[in-house]
Amino acid sequence: MSETGNQPRRRLSKAERHTQLLDVARELIRDAGTDELTLGRLAERAGVTKPLVYDHFGDRAGLLTELYRAFEDRQRDTLRTALDEVAHDLPAVAGVVAAAYIDCCLAEGRELADVVAALAGSSELSRVRQEAEEVYLATCRTALEPFCGPLDAAALHAFVGAGDALARNVLAGRIAADRARRVLARVITAITTEGTTS
Repeated sequence: MSETGNQPRRRLSKAERHTQLLDVARELIRDAGTDELTLGRLAERAGVTKPLVYDHFGDRAGLLTELYRAFEDRQRDTLRTALDEVAHDLPAVAGVVAAAYIDCCLAEGRELADVVAALAGSSELSRVRQEAEEVYLATCRTALEPFCGPLDAAALHAFVGAGDALARNVLAGRIAADRARRVLARVITAITTEGTTS
């Protein structure tokens, strides 16, 4: 096991191994669904020992929570990068916020919905989702408020609700991704131009 072909195998750092295990877990969910995702199956598929997987995640709920957290991190990073490169006007910023939201949901595919469903009712997931949503919406607020003034929580949560509904419909094949991006951008523009906090 110390060599692959003629190349010696490089030992992964803890962070690299964590990322690798999350990638393999997403593959397992894509192939067999969350019901088949266990730490033992993950260890087998990743070619590592069960104790190593337990060391990274603790239990199945910990693994599912980490999968959700990784999605949220990618979504925020995608949005921040896109905002750094956009023209400073409302239609452009609304378009970037909408595209980043839809595209991140689509990149995760059904796996994200399966992870959320598997953790339904989990107080840990509720806490992680709340924290992640607050950080994401703070980024949206910072990007949009120069065009409209203060945005209240209801306006910001409307973005998320609309984005989730549109992404689900794209994943189900009911609407095209480009159409979802355009509609979400219009929702964001309408909400931001409709006004400030009330």
